[in-house]
Amino acid sequence: MASISLTSLGLLIVLSVSYATALPSLAPLMQRQASDVPAYVSDYAPLVWLHSAENYFPSDIAAQLEHTKPEVNFTVVNGYPSPLTLNNLDALNAEGGKSIYLTSNDDITTNPPWLKGVKPDASHNTNGVTSLAVIVNDRGNGWVDVFYMYFYAYNWGGVLLGQNVDDHVGDWEHNMIRFENGVPSQVWYSQHGFGEAFTYECLEKQGQRPVVYSGNGSHANYAITGTHDHTIPNVNLPDDGILTDYTDQGTLWDPLLDAYFYSYNPDANTYTAYDASYPTAWLQYVGQWGDEQYPDSDPRQHKILGISATAEFASGPTGPEDKQLNRTDVCPVASGYICDVRTSLTA
Repeated sequence: MASISLTSLGLLIVLSVSYATALPSLAPLMQRQASDVPAYVSDYAPLVWLHSAENYFPSDIAAQLEHTKPEVNFTVVNGYPSPLTLNNLDALNAEGGKSIYLTSNDDITTNPPWLKGVKPDASHNTNGVTSLAVIVNDRGNGWVDVFYMYFYAYNWGGVLLGQNVDDHVGDWEHNMIRFENGVPSQVWYSQHGFGEAFTYECLEKQGQRPVVYSGNGSHANYAITGTHDHTIPNVNLPDDGILTDYTDQGTLWDPLLDAYFYSYNPDANTYTAYDASYPTAWLQYVGQWGDEQYPDSDPRQHKILGISATAEFASGPTGPEDKQLNRTDVCPVASGYICDVRTSLTA
């Protein structure tokens, strides 16, 4: 990672104070939450800086269903619930499970407006667009893991050797904060197939809230601004590389201002809404939140030297159900990766 000079650190402190005073009050938010949501869930909720060149902003989770249809092997599922909503999405599990793809009704190469989401306003709010699901897993003995799941309608994967790669409909990213007796200890930042973990103490914050920098287009979560070569997962190099994310202080987003709040029971694999108005069935959905990777026969698809990993259009992601909500470490388990909890932003 890029090192931070003393001058930059001083600038960050000044900016932190400035933006903290500009943040909206959490009072209206707390009035909307049920009283049994632990206060620290909101007190320490991350704030997200979207890139200054971002074109695909946070999107309404429910609205994604209005613009897609479920398919298996590029064929529409017969007799699926209509309209498909967050209250019945789990019914698709019986129709194909993980083979279900919520496929765009539009040709995505025309860049339909719904893919672009909503840019946060001067109050850092998306104004009624619910793009965050907060999931609280109380592990007992004061150990609580809180997941902050961010949704975007589209992922722009970037350019590799002059070609767009890894574009896909639907994009889920998340932070997880591990609390010990109400005190944050570690924070997970999801990035592509893995991510990075840090001690809470070492992170940049606005007040008590950790700061997240969202990669331009990919929305991968980083703890610092700058250039992030992610060619080697979990090794965040500071220079331009083969695969690079870019982060800066473009538009500040407070996801907590429009969010669903849930508790999670890992033994029963069930979700309980903190407010009865929040839909819950969608959290059980195990399929994909976007199109299946287009075959080579599709004229929209392009690959570098025929390599599948370089496809311009990749498959959409799975949702919160597939994000290891009962993990042992702050990092999810992934083959070949170790959970290295960094104690410095320059590690």
